[in-house]
Formats: sequence, structure tokens, C-alpha cells
Amino acid sequence: MTPLRLRKIGIVLVVVALVAGLAVVGLRWWADRDRTDLQRAIDLAPGDGERFSWTDWGAVRDELGFDLDADSPSEEVTDFLDASYSADLSSTSALPESAQVLHVQFGFSPASADWELFSQSAAGAVVLLHLPEDTDWDRIRARITNLGFVEPADEAGVWEGGSDVLGRIGSGITPEVGYIALDEEDSLVFTSDTRDYLAEAVDDAIGDGSSVSGLSEVVDASGSPLSAAIYTGPQACGALAMGQADPDDQAQGEQLVREAGEVNPYTGFAMSVQPGLDLRVALSFETDEQARTNADTRAVLAAGPAPGQGGDFSDRFALGPVEADGPVVTLALEPVEGSYVLSDLSNGPVLFATC
Repeated sequence: MTPLRLRKIGIVLVVVALVAGLAVVGLRWWADRDRTDLQRAIDLAPGDGERFSWTDWGAVRDELGFDLDADSPSEEVTDFLDASYSADLSSTSALPESAQVLHVQFGFSPASADWELFSQSAAGAVVLLHLPEDTDWDRIRARITNLGFVEPADEAGVWEGGSDVLGRIGSGITPEVGYIALDEEDSLVFTSDTRDYLAEAVDDAIGDGSSVSGLSEVVDASGSPLSAAIYTGPQACGALAMGQADPDDQAQGEQLVREAGEVNPYTGFAMSVQPGLDLRVALSFETDEQARTNADTRAVLAAGPAPGQGGDFSDRFALGPVEADGPVVTLALEPVEGSYVLSDLSNGPVLFATC
């Protein structure tokens, strides 16, 4: 075979490989283009995550009428944080108390981030932040270097900080930013209070690590929320359990459940604030039949007394449509003015979330 013939074959093989690679990228883009930011974020979270707190900071700023970026004055950031607290849109975030320090000294914060996912498990916790495409990554690296973080040898490695560095920065900073990893290609910042867990979380997100399972149905049913509390079934059954109530409230809850009818343990739970500030609860079950049964019983529970919380659930929200779609039940909640439904009911006891 002549050298010219060999060169032609080589060119053909390169072109075929390039086209195949572009086809894979194209398929990934096509599969990803209709997915919500929440769906993408959950896919990036550590596979052992049990409790997830979501805040779509970009959508929250739009909802409240704030136009902020990494260079906005601190006073405007304070006004935004106050407004987001008053609207019960920041309770799921790990960062509000640290927001000013992050904004001024780190170069990223709730004022400029697109979204935040706070993932927690028995092994550790990690904050994932997605930053805008025009983020000045060199400035972020320079700022955290000046703060005392030690740059890793690997671009995807962990910037070493810890309690010593945070202590020098001063008060008002969460331990959850003690260690940092930067993924400029995907516009992501990862932070944690534990170096090793952060390294594992980064591997889960951009490497070959595991991903979260069992939550896709409630995540899908939540749509594109402003903020959300999302739990695996076992985690929710513990966090929202009536067992946290005093004995009298537990007894009342048991009686109300008996009167409402059959309830089944759910496999996933999500409570979210939707655009427009109404709330949605999503529960996934083992079967469609269980979902239909629980749509009826949990509608009764969500419209009645709230033992352990005090008063009735109607003091906090008006119950809208309750629907079963396949194995998922959704409850629409319209909050009473001045109530903090998400922050109040994302921890137990919550009767309509009983297992």
C-alpha cells in the first residue's frame, strides 16, 4: 500500500472519529436541553446524598426584582438577602449568613450565583454553586489565594483552607466554605467543611463517581422551583416524623391518620416554592395504586389540624388540587400571607408527610 493511500485512510479515520465524537456531544446536548437546572444539579450531587436544599438564586433575584452581579454594592446585596428572607426563599441555602463575606472577599455569592444545591449525607455535606458564563475565574482564584487558601496542583483539586483560614477571615463565615474546588469548564464551585468529602463530591460530579438514585420522580414533579427541600424516603420519614412531637400530639396525629385512611411510606419527598410563590409538595410511592390511595388520605391530613406544629395547616396555607400521576402525588399549597411554609414545614413533625 502506497504512503499516499495510507495518508488518505488515516484522514478518513480521523474524520470518522471526529464525526462520532460530535454525534455523542450532540446527543448529550439534545438529551440535556429540555432538563431543568434542578434536574441537572441533582445529577451532579454526591451519590450518598440524603437531603438536598435547592435555591435558584437567579430566579429568586428575578422574582424579587433585583439585578445584581459580582460587582454590585454591598448595600444592594443586603437588601436582596433581606427580601429573600422575608419571602421565605433563602431558608434552603447554606450561605445567607456568609453572603456578604463571600460577595466582597471571595468573588461569588448568592448575589451572583445562578443556583445553589446543598447536599447532605451521613458522611458529609457539600455546596454546589453554578456561576454565570461571564464569571472572572482568575479574580476568584486571586481572591481565595489572598485569603490564604492553598491552590491544588490539579485544576480539579481542592483548595486547602479549613478553620485556620476561616478564622483569619473573621466571623460570619460558614465552615461549609472551608475547602473549595473550582470547575471552570462547567462553571461550578464546590465547597465543604471536609476536604476528603469534597474531593469525593467533585469526583461524583465530574468524574466516574456515583450519582443520586430514587429521587427523579419527585424532582421531575417539582418543575423549576425557586427553592426546595428534597429528601430520600428514609431521610424524610425521620426528618418529618411525628415521633418528634410530644406524646399528646403524637396521639392526636395517630387518631387523625386512622380517620383519614391508609397511608404508605413514600420513596421520595420534595417541598418547593414555585414561581409566583405558591408551594408544591411531591411524594413518590412504590406503585400507582399507592399513589392514588395516598392522594386521598394525605389531602385529608393536609386540610386538618397540625399537631406538633400548632393550630391547623389552614393557618399556614390553603390546600389546592391534590393529584396522583403514576406513582407520584402532588399537593398544591397557597401560603397564607405572612406565613413561612417551606422553612416551617421542612422539619418535623409534619402530619401530612407521615410514614
